Amino acid sequence: MNIIDAQTAPTIQNPHGVKVSKLYDTEHAQTMHITLEPGEALKKHITPVDVFFYVLEGTGVVEVGDEKQEVKADMLIDSPARIPHCWYNEGEETLRVLVVKVPRPAQQTRVL
Repeated sequence: MNIIDAQTAPTIQNPHGVKVSKLYDTEHAQTMHITLEPGEALKKHITPVDVFFYVLEGTGVVEVGDEKQEVKADMLIDSPARIPHCWYNEGEETLRVLVVKVPRPAQQTRVL
């Protein structure tokens, strides 16, 4: 058994300049934990595989393709492969999101 504490997992460098931790990484899937502090955002980007987001804490704005919506804790958001998407924390509280990529991407995410 492997147990990882998302709150203390090591962060990885990313083009968005925000706190991202890799929690799970196998040949089949990948899971990341993103923390956006107030005013932070993920740049619009394209992921080469299907992704779903699960909001763990806070409220934020997610944009997938031409749709933009405010979301909050305990909501799951589907983002199909190769569709531009981004996140914004326009609130006053921390936003934490679990990101699951299936299958594990063989290509890099492309920032737009």
